[in-house]
Amino acid sequence: MFNLPETHFNFGGDEYIYAEISRDMRIESNFKAIAVTEELRKREIPGVIDIVSSNASYLVRYNPDIVSARDLLDYLKEIDLTKSNPEKLNLSVRIVEIPAWYDDPVSREYSMRFKSRHPAPDLTDFEYVMKVNGFTDKESFIKSHSETPYLITMVGFLPGTGWHFPLGLQPNEIIQAPKYNSPRTETPERGIGIGGAFNVIYPVNGPGSYQLIGRSAIPLVDKTDPLEETSFLARPGDIWKYRPVKESEYNEIESSVRSGTYHNKVKEIDLSPLEYVQKGKKYIDELMEDF
Repeated sequence: MFNLPETHFNFGGDEYIYAEISRDMRIESNFKAIAVTEELRKREIPGVIDIVSSNASYLVRYNPDIVSARDLLDYLKEIDLTKSNPEKLNLSVRIVEIPAWYDDPVSREYSMRFKSRHPAPDLTDFEYVMKVNGFTDKESFIKSHSETPYLITMVGFLPGTGWHFPLGLQPNEIIQAPKYNSPRTETPERGIGIGGAFNVIYPVNGPGSYQLIGRSAIPLVDKTDPLEETSFLARPGDIWKYRPVKESEYNEIESSVRSGTYHNKVKEIDLSPLEYVQKGKKYIDELMEDF
């Protein structure tokens, strides 16, 4: 039987317990972090103030006047152990379509504005990502990037920022890129970036160091469909799928979002970590068949 990675626990001062599942980014570790933190929220343990899942770890903040560190640690270990068997894990998540305008003029403008901070100042961010990944044709790059489903592994940095990692690919198949030598002081709202093997969409204007390859036509922080219970589109465990759009459709979507008439394409699914471990890309392709 295949077990998910063993978790190592550490105390952070008097109010935090840090749980490290693995030091490297592994999809299996992220599945476990999401499953454990979801279970923790369901149990509503007295004294637990906040629960945050990350790429391959999670953090619990607690009130030591209500629950002792040792008692909470024992409780966390019990929950963590129950989430170490992938046969017993099933995550209820969504597949969400992200309409994306690749190599848009705003991204190119920011590339030029901050080129002194860039590892290749003579190239735009889009051109640089193409080059370091061996692409010579723009459409081939867009096809490769947009056909890959991405798992939301964590939410953070700027509020609502969804960090996402490619699913079902071998390491040599993943589009990757070095970050800026020093961060930009500004990044366009809804800018799509790549740093290392991770992708990100910046929800608002702010600093950033990922290579900008395009922009999302839909917001990440809003009260429009399908956000419902939260103002953040990104949810850990969800799968994002990019769909390339041209300028005219991008503008149409922006307009319908502003008028409140846009409805994003979303599919509710049950995600099995066990089937992903066993079947990899084949399993992801099966999930995406009707989307």
